[in-house]
Amino acid sequence: MTGSLIVINPNSSETVSQGIDAAVEPLRRFGVPIRCLTLAEGPPGIESQLQADLTIAPMLALAAAQADAAGYVIACFGDPGLHALRDQTALPVLGIQESAVMTALTLGQRFGVIAILPGSIPRHLRAFGSMGVLDRLAGDRALGLGVGDLADPGKSLAAMIATGKRLRDEDGADVLIMGCAGMAQYRATLEAETGLAVVEPCQAAAAMALGRIALELSHRRVET
Repeated sequence: MTGSLIVINPNSSETVSQGIDAAVEPLRRFGVPIRCLTLAEGPPGIESQLQADLTIAPMLALAAAQADAAGYVIACFGDPGLHALRDQTALPVLGIQESAVMTALTLGQRFGVIAILPGSIPRHLRAFGSMGVLDRLAGDRALGLGVGDLADPGKSLAAMIATGKRLRDEDGADVLIMGCAGMAQYRATLEAETGLAVVEPCQAAAAMALGRIALELSHRRVET
């Protein structure tokens, strides 16, 4: 038994968690169970650094309670608690923001990010700066919508397409990153409308985590 990949949504929205679960469904064919959990103590949507930081302690406790864990994905763009959880466990821990950027770098020269709110952009830029990838960032543009609005295609889809096209045409992006876990259901449409590769961050992180789990299992078999 390999154990499960635990995907933690640090906000309390079950709608967002359902979207994450649907996004990672194609990856279940590789044989490792994937369980998507919702942090009940989290806010309805994480839209500020303060909200992100306040989720870290309960998220660490939730992660520690998963006896069958073979690895973890933190499913919030901003990766709250990423390094703390890596300190807490020797198992693979992937954040969706970090994983999305690393995936985008393999798909194009300059990536553009579709953010939810203008206040999200400084958090993104701090992270991209620490990763050393600012010279590959074409642009980071906000929809002006909250996490809750993303569940409504009438409010969000046209704005996402328009923003993706601006990142392509005005900023020179040749690959797009969806800057929130709540955007997962729109990836295929956004890709078709913009003609660009679109990275859905939960898929990117889960795929990396499954690869790490597989390599760890292979290493254990060689040792025995």
